[in-house]
Amino acid sequence: MEYGSIEREIHVDASPEVVFEVVSSPEHISEWWADDAKFDPTPGAVGELVWGDRAHVAPIAVVAAEPSRLFSFRWCYPDDAVDDSANSLLVTFELTPSGEGTTVRLTETGFREMGWEAAKLEECYLDHSSGWDTFVPRLGEYVARLVSTS
Repeated sequence: MEYGSIEREIHVDASPEVVFEVVSSPEHISEWWADDAKFDPTPGAVGELVWGDRAHVAPIAVVAAEPSRLFSFRWCYPDDAVDDSANSLLVTFELTPSGEGTTVRLTETGFREMGWEAAKLEECYLDHSSGWDTFVPRLGEYVARLVSTS
């Protein structure tokens, strides 16, 4: 296995505008992925994703926010501190109109660039891969609930 990038794709029955809000807005992210999220969804903003009662806090830095089209951020910084000079993982949500809905393509890259030893690289890659296998479907389920109640 090459452990270079993770890619997942899902189609949701909602407009790209709605989906953009769901993948870029802290209040929505805390409904399908993290237990809490605090950041401003604008390029250059720094914030955090939180799981458990702050059992795990991941600093993030927003890279791109193009409404209805793309949202990306960096995370998994060494020493859990945002550092532009350090290697980190890049998560990108690309949104493409598709019929009456949107195709969401998630890509996470940068695993090999982290400089981890082979065992840690494999462990982190498999952990994130398994995580996205859980959370991308939750994203779809959350969007479906959101649109059905509006």
